Amino acid sequence: MLSKRIIPCLDVDKGKVVKGVKFKELKDAGNPVELASLYSNEGADELVFLDISASLENRSTMVNLSKEVAKVIDIPFTVGGGIKSVEDAREILRNGADKISINTLAVKNPNSIKELSSEFGSQAVVVAIDAKFKSGSYEVFIYGGTLPTGIDVVTWAKEVETRGAGEILLTSIDRDGTKQGYDINLTKMVLDVVNIPVIASGGAGYPYHFLEVFRIGADAALAAGIFHRGEYRIKEIKEFLMKEGVQVRL
Repeated sequence: MLSKRIIPCLDVDKGKVVKGVKFKELKDAGNPVELASLYSNEGADELVFLDISASLENRSTMVNLSKEVAKVIDIPFTVGGGIKSVEDAREILRNGADKISINTLAVKNPNSIKELSSEFGSQAVVVAIDAKFKSGSYEVFIYGGTLPTGIDVVTWAKEVETRGAGEILLTSIDRDGTKQGYDINLTKMVLDVVNIPVIASGGAGYPYHFLEVFRIGADAALAAGIFHRGEYRIKEIKEFLMKEGVQVRL
């Protein structure tokens, strides 16, 4: 059995790590390179960097940040936000990232998923799905959670797997920053229809939230605020999970 992964997420806006609630009210949470080094040393399995306003503001992604982060950590990391082409992805990967994450591009041009996985391998392509509960189902949102698409999350998850995504980063906008725990219903709905790894995101506040989402089959759990604010260390979360019988790397 593969070990479950704990993945700190660093949302980057104008070069600084920020954290908000439900993708709003963003506050400065620190320097991305310094935090990357800290989390790597504390036992993170991977890191995710998302330039949260890149697509919305039509800016290029974090090539320079990738280069700087690669100098200070030796664990895999993913970069996303504003990737518009194979060439954008190539620059990110060439400068140290192990994976790229796409959301807006994938929705606007679903063929891009296949293009990227053919070029770099599916293991390097993460499709991020930002979901919000609406009228009895979950809807896909793009442009940093600002634009509804009318696309059903479960239908879209199946499609991105078919098109070559190697992994899904599934974020509940409703739970983001609330410390109420991952959206178990949303996560299970996606886990039930895909065979690729699913990273649960949005709402982690306490160690048992990680346990809940791992028990339903999530392959990894992403969190931000509880680590940025120093409420829990990664090692604490992993030790708790090990006591509960969850396989993690210490």
